[in-house]
Amino acid sequence: MSIVHTAEAVAIWLDASGIPARMVWHGTRYRVTDTPTRLGPEPELLLSPALTHPPYPLNGWRFQGTTDAGDSRIFDVRRAGARNAWELIRVID
Repeated sequence: MSIVHTAEAVAIWLDASGIPARMVWHGTRYRVTDTPTRLGPEPELLLSPALTHPPYPLNGWRFQGTTDAGDSRIFDVRRAGARNAWELIRVID
């Protein structure tokens, strides 16, 4: 298993209830093939003695995405400023 931390812009399509349904990353479409989980502050961050203020909640999701060819990965995404802008923050292979 590998974990890659990044800060790349991605395109996310949401279903009628506001949950991710698909994503395009590096020109490849991934369909969401599990039940997405809302992201919150990282647990290790909450225990850090360096924490001086409460962390802001991440407005994001973790989900499994699968290509038409069957390649699956776990993605963490969050909103990035603009209304429909999204940022990929982590990929787990």
